[in-house]
This record gives sequence, structure tokens and C-alpha cells, in this order.
Amino acid sequence: MQTLRGVYKNGNIELLRKPDHKIGQMAVLITFLEDDQNVDLIEHGINETEAGDLRHRLQCFSDDWNQPEMDIYDDL
Repeated sequence: MQTLRGVYKNGNIELLRKPDHKIGQMAVLITFLEDDQNVDLIEHGINETEAGDLRHRLQCFSDDWNQPEMDIYDDL
């Protein structure tokens, strides 16, 4: 079993990345997230300290992420 994030839009589901291995036709379960901003850290196997460390290490990408042309991804 593999979990992938995606976006439901106009009746279609767009995956944010491709599966790790080739998948033909397969049954799937779809879960609609009510609030994408709140992440259960424990469910993802990290605590607040580790999340802070991760934010710090990813900070070098913030200039790119905050470019106006990246706003197109906000609606995904």
C-alpha cells in the first residue's frame, strides 16, 4: 500500500508526485482532507522539535517558494 498526496479539482484527482513503482489499474481509497494546514505530526512520525528542525533545513528554499509565479500552486 502506498499513500500519495493529490488535489481533487473539476472531478479529477491530480497526484502531486508519481508512485514509487509502476502501477497498472488498481483500486484506490480517496480521503478528502478538511483542513490541509493542520498536520498531525505524531501521525507522520515526528515531534514539534523535529518539525522545527525540518522547517529550518527547508528554509533555503523559501525564496523560490515565495516567488509570485509559485502562487499558481496555492490552489492545488
